[in-house]
Amino acid sequence: MRAVSYAQFGGPEVLHVADVPVPVPGPGQVRVRVAASVVHPVDLMIRSGRFPAPLPTGLPYTPGWDVAGTVDVVGPAVEQVTIGDEVIGFSPWLRTTAGAHAEYVVLDAAWLAPAPAGVPATDAATLPTNGLAAAQALDLLALPAGSTVLVTGAAGQVGGFVLALARVTGLHATGLAGAGDRAFVESLGAAFLSRSDGPTGMFDAVIDLAVIGPSLLDLVRDGGGYVAASPPLRPEPVREIRTYALEVLPDGSRLGELVKLVISGDIPLRVAGVYPFADAAAAHDRLARGGVRGGVAIVP
Repeated sequence: MRAVSYAQFGGPEVLHVADVPVPVPGPGQVRVRVAASVVHPVDLMIRSGRFPAPLPTGLPYTPGWDVAGTVDVVGPAVEQVTIGDEVIGFSPWLRTTAGAHAEYVVLDAAWLAPAPAGVPATDAATLPTNGLAAAQALDLLALPAGSTVLVTGAAGQVGGFVLALARVTGLHATGLAGAGDRAFVESLGAAFLSRSDGPTGMFDAVIDLAVIGPSLLDLVRDGGGYVAASPPLRPEPVREIRTYALEVLPDGSRLGELVKLVISGDIPLRVAGVYPFADAAAAHDRLARGGVRGGVAIVP
């Protein structure tokens, strides 16, 4: 099968389309014929050789986490998914190195959810990793309805999903973003703070997706909550503030709940660009230039 691949670390130019073996599902797994996947900042970090931790396998790598596609083979002991099902999900790449920028990818059946009906695969593929990251960040905080939460990086992919979910669950969100993102932030029912002015106010919790850092603890009430963007960034608790770190995990059941919110119109999906496998380097370059408001999709 064809897949985006790289055999050495470096710039986007190391990416190429390669012929690689077709994966075979084991017990509890299915094979998905990929219709679309998405490029994430972590893909760029790993490709450049800057990822700070060991990976479970060595080069060459096929990148890609999210997938939207169709089940074409079902492994033993799988009952909830059948051949022909249109599904979405994600591969926890740092654990599996099973990349979704390929014609086929094997995933655990429990990681998948039915794809939202009538939604293009390129749009649907933007939901799994970032949507679950947003949901799990709010799950960590376990805030009661009516609570206030500051979201930094609010116009990014995860930030947008957080704002949407906050509205659904009755939270009062404030989004910190660039001046040009005011309309988007407010369209999701959140108050807007300009990034150029810096964060102000007092909140029940903060979700720091822009990696501003522990200084934001000053904006959290005593006994409140704080979610860092990754485990190394989690600050030590102060004033009985509960501090957490976001480490997104695949969860087909939770993802299915997010799909229902997409269908109901409560969660918007955004696509910034669509690139074929042969233009994967251009997709990486587009994401690296920043200012992306939506997923950068890769299609076979």
